[in-house]
Amino acid sequence: MEERRQHSRFATELQLEVFDLHSGQRLGRIVDLSMDGFMLLSELPLAADSVWECRLVPLTWVEGLEEIRLGADCLWTRMGEDQRNCWAGFHIIDLAEDQATVLEDLLQSIRTP
Repeated sequence: MEERRQHSRFATELQLEVFDLHSGQRLGRIVDLSMDGFMLLSELPLAADSVWECRLVPLTWVEGLEEIRLGADCLWTRMGEDQRNCWAGFHIIDLAEDQATVLEDLLQSIRTP
């Protein structure tokens, strides 16, 4: 498969949960993250080619971070081996300038613990 990412993704020990902005429903936990997108582990059967407005929320306190709001396109999904969880890859398609700054700061803290 051709690699099309422009930014490196970083795995994180930080627990970042993703919620649907409108319903408040938990979509899953971020496994890795970049300025372009993220991979999510979800208990929901997410659909490829679906667009979401999301809130990324840390479960533990992170200085200067309450949440990051963004729009994301689900590019692909795969069922986990247990057939209960779903892996999903998202491309960030809408990120306000102030939210991009917060995301950059978060990625910097992940890169240099």
